[in-house]
Amino acid sequence: MAETSARGGRWLTGWNPEDEDAWHKGGHRIARRNLILSVLAEHIGFSVWTLWSVLVLFMSPDIGLGFDPGQKFLLVATPTIVGALLRLPYSYAVTKFGGRNWTVFATAILLVPALLALYFVQRPGTPFWVFLVIGAVAGVGGGNFASSMTNITAFYPQRHQGWALGLNAGGGNLGVAAVQLIGLAVISVAGNTHPSYVAAVYLPLIVLTALLAAWKMDNVDAVRTEPGAQREAARGSDTWWISLLYIGTFGSFIGYGFAFGLVLQNEFGATPLAAVGYTFLGPLLGSFSRPLGGWLADRIGGARVTCWNFLGMGAGTAVLIVAANLHSFGLFVAGFSALFVLSGLGNGSTYKMIPAVFAKKAQDEITSGHDASGAFARARRLSGAVIAIAGALGAFGGAAINLAFKLSYSDGSGTGTPAFVVFLAYYALCVAVIRVVYLRREPAGSGDTAGTAREVSRV
Repeated sequence: MAETSARGGRWLTGWNPEDEDAWHKGGHRIARRNLILSVLAEHIGFSVWTLWSVLVLFMSPDIGLGFDPGQKFLLVATPTIVGALLRLPYSYAVTKFGGRNWTVFATAILLVPALLALYFVQRPGTPFWVFLVIGAVAGVGGGNFASSMTNITAFYPQRHQGWALGLNAGGGNLGVAAVQLIGLAVISVAGNTHPSYVAAVYLPLIVLTALLAAWKMDNVDAVRTEPGAQREAARGSDTWWISLLYIGTFGSFIGYGFAFGLVLQNEFGATPLAAVGYTFLGPLLGSFSRPLGGWLADRIGGARVTCWNFLGMGAGTAVLIVAANLHSFGLFVAGFSALFVLSGLGNGSTYKMIPAVFAKKAQDEITSGHDASGAFARARRLSGAVIAIAGALGAFGGAAINLAFKLSYSDGSGTGTPAFVVFLAYYALCVAVIRVVYLRREPAGSGDTAGTAREVSRV
């Protein structure tokens, strides 16, 4: 492995993490250094992306910003949509400009939405459209997940990628809980009329993270995607089935992360302090449960874990409907917390399905007489493309959740029950897809045991 400063940044040439001798002689230290800074950058990106989930809780006539519930849900949906749209180009940008260079840029640009929020969020009479624009700009934080995951994939050998990617994703997801904890601290110390303090906390953190990335991270020459990989992946049905499932898992995690505090305010009249006091708990639990979902999927199969996970999410949603009808705050918070844990588990197990699905396809091709090395190389290439596509589409699920809440609380009923019913139906659809597509049964008389129907998991 060699290092050069060509092309405007430090580049590693000849990087091959599968070379065990080079890995043990120092490659693992380079990978670990880049992983730590990648986690930090993605964490800050998630925090800025979900910043408005906290700031909307401060918006009231007390600071001259009396927007209705529908407007607030639209505001938190806006960065979700923009973040989803940016995930594919952010993933590609790493292969074009290098992981270090893009991380520095993607982190530094977070100063723009943070500064805009700092300036406008306490200006009485600011038009709603201005906040929509600022929320859209905050969407840049949502793209960081895709570029970070693409970058870290290149640093680690296959045998360590599950752990590295799980840590990278989980550390990023914790940014949702972190910004809400900061909001809780601001409300507890300074009251609910100083939302700008929340944005101010992130200004030095963004600068510090960008400087550390520029100083200590590396670009990798080997991070290149073959032309047409995403187009080829888009032609496969598995890409869309898995994306549908990831919309249900990650979409739920990020959508509920944005909406939880607003739902508590509208469903139970919770104060900003009470709302923020509970909202950080769910994303925190969901972030820690994501690696567990991948671990379980390694042992009993991604499709099985994901199927049971959606059944649990359906049960949790039913609990929310009951709690809303009983107006039970404690039961409602418990149900939402369970949904966060399950959505985190589902994030891990659904992502683990992707390489398993394409490895199974490669095995089928080899059985049919195809070259083994070519089949598995194609499987790895398509797995990477599907991870990028599913990650982008999954974020749209978060926007859909917030738009569903907007419609539900804007119809005059004052309850989110109609939205919960829609979510319950979607989780039922996901269970059906997993059962039919990934946990199907072979016809009687096939396989090793004639006359016996044998369940075959493709993943």
